[in-house]
Amino acid sequence: MSTTTDAPDTTDTTATGRFGGPPVRMPVFAASLTGVLVMAVWALVSPGSAESALGAVTSWVTEWFGWFYVLLATAVLGFVVYLGLSRYGHVRLGPDHSRPEFSTFAWASMLFAAGIGTDVMFYSVVEPATQYMAPPEGGPAAESVGAARDATVWTLFHYGITGWGMYALMGLALGYFCYRRGLPLAVRSALAPVLGKRIGGPLGHAVDTAAVLGTIFGVATSLGIGVVFLNVGLNVLFGIGVGTGAQVALAVLAVVMAAVSATTGVDKGIRFLSQLNVLLALGLAAWVLVTGNTSLLLNAAVANVGDFLRSFPAKTMETFPFLDNASWMGSWTLFFWAWWVAWASFVGLFLARISRGRTIRQFVAGTLVIPFLYIVMWISIFGNAAIERIRGGDTSFAETAQDFSGVGFYDLVAGYPLGKVVIGLAFFVGLLFYVTSADSGALVMANLTSRLGDLTEDAAGWLRITWAAATGLLTIAMLLVGGITALQYATIIFGLPFAVVLVLVMVGLVRALRVEGRRADSRDQTLNAVLSARAAAVPREDRTASWRSRLARATNFVDRTDALEHLRDVVGPALTEVADELCRHEVATACENEIDSATPAVTLRAAGVDPEFVYRVELEMAPVPTYGGRMIQSRDTYARLEVHLSDGGQGYDVMGWSAAQVIHDCLDHYERHLEFLRLAEPTTTG
Repeated sequence: MSTTTDAPDTTDTTATGRFGGPPVRMPVFAASLTGVLVMAVWALVSPGSAESALGAVTSWVTEWFGWFYVLLATAVLGFVVYLGLSRYGHVRLGPDHSRPEFSTFAWASMLFAAGIGTDVMFYSVVEPATQYMAPPEGGPAAESVGAARDATVWTLFHYGITGWGMYALMGLALGYFCYRRGLPLAVRSALAPVLGKRIGGPLGHAVDTAAVLGTIFGVATSLGIGVVFLNVGLNVLFGIGVGTGAQVALAVLAVVMAAVSATTGVDKGIRFLSQLNVLLALGLAAWVLVTGNTSLLLNAAVANVGDFLRSFPAKTMETFPFLDNASWMGSWTLFFWAWWVAWASFVGLFLARISRGRTIRQFVAGTLVIPFLYIVMWISIFGNAAIERIRGGDTSFAETAQDFSGVGFYDLVAGYPLGKVVIGLAFFVGLLFYVTSADSGALVMANLTSRLGDLTEDAAGWLRITWAAATGLLTIAMLLVGGITALQYATIIFGLPFAVVLVLVMVGLVRALRVEGRRADSRDQTLNAVLSARAAAVPREDRTASWRSRLARATNFVDRTDALEHLRDVVGPALTEVADELCRHEVATACENEIDSATPAVTLRAAGVDPEFVYRVELEMAPVPTYGGRMIQSRDTYARLEVHLSDGGQGYDVMGWSAAQVIHDCLDHYERHLEFLRLAEPTTTG
């Protein structure tokens, strides 16, 4: 393909690792790893200086760019909802002929699992308790009924559809540009309509570096929360002290598990454990619901959803301009929006990998609704259970529930029947979430710093180990500086550059989808010409014989040998004739004969226009229908000569067509392509 938006990244500087695997994008790898190491070493050598500097920069970002984070989060959500409802909703993440790899149920299950993590367990108690005891200024009074209702809603807001809108944006961008446009698996590819061929140079490297830095600080934040949460669990279960030693050991465990996965191929085992973990997490929530105050929790969940829908328009644009809530915003809304931004590439890659063949409308609906249902279930159960206990007069629990160590979660579940067993289950669930997050985080960062052919390929094992080690080192360094607070600071700071990238991703998607719209318009506007050309191809006196021949073709399922003969003797010469004629009209055209390849085909390429025109006839085997014709020699498959254009298969067969009919069909599509170029011309020249 020779279009600007479809151009491969040929100018990128890459290197193949000594241990094999896909080539590494050295500028991105070197820049991002250097940034991580500098930050980690600074924190380890001078933690006091690092903590004060992070705090100062965070205050500056909060003061000057808080509005930007709030506006961006709302804009991204509105953008993806618009795409899902617009005329572009039918566009597939892949060629037109692609279909989903996974069933709807399997896909929904994986989306469901994507919404779960150790941090959800942590914040499902910490935030509702904190918002109830110390709500933002201007809201309901602390410890009031209004604060009780608002506390859980704030948590749903911070974990809800706004963040998943950011995930959906990156998933759409990666899936669309990689699967449908054939561009490399990299964030820079989503900016091809904006940057053009410059995506292969320093600008492209800067975009991917911002994605990697945002991702690693987002992952380090999750692992830091997981380290603290699991350390408290070990203390509750086995009396192991809460401190640096145990937390460093847990961080090392994450690195070791990621290394084992990378070198021994146990990814399937980890995937199985993560799926088992979903069931265990649901079981844990169900136990609290059934053995607790079931009626109150169900009523509260319904009220929470209603309050969320009612207050969302106000909350989504809330910046507290006339109130002194800067500290609250930095600790909650701005931190969460930066955290979602940092994780956008990470989760977006996962969403793209499982969604090939789905339409934009299906993708948006699934990613916004399915994970949010889990979030509502989990936070409503645990958040309202914590608030109920505080309102019951347990002042000791009120203190521990607000502690940023996760001890409140263990205290909460300990109060239910079989408390020790439930605590052990909660610890196990958190541990599996922690390990799988570390492993998948290392894989995604390795993929983002590699040049991969498509979304099904993964980076080399040694690179995954490198990023696992770097993440572990950064997590330890940030914990030594200031614990979870330092991780929050770093996330807000390093999420900002990638937040700017998200704006450019939206611009790139809009431009690319406008091209899709013009392509569809060009097909509609040339319909009359298409019909007249087909009619002209057959003399009036021969039209009865022509339709009888057409019916004979439709009911006669030929074998591979007959299809190869027709491809060689009719289709090939017909397209060669078209190519020769286009060349005489000074259109650089070539006819590629691939009849002897594993996938026999004949392809005409008109490279004199931009984007180039492609008309390809490819031999494919298909099951014989059980109706509408006869089966030859008891075969259950037959050969089809399918037409493919630059945007994928067109779903029809030209087997048995005459040379004139093939030529007119090719010219039909060529005229549509020229009409598409005419419609696109104002944007191209302007």
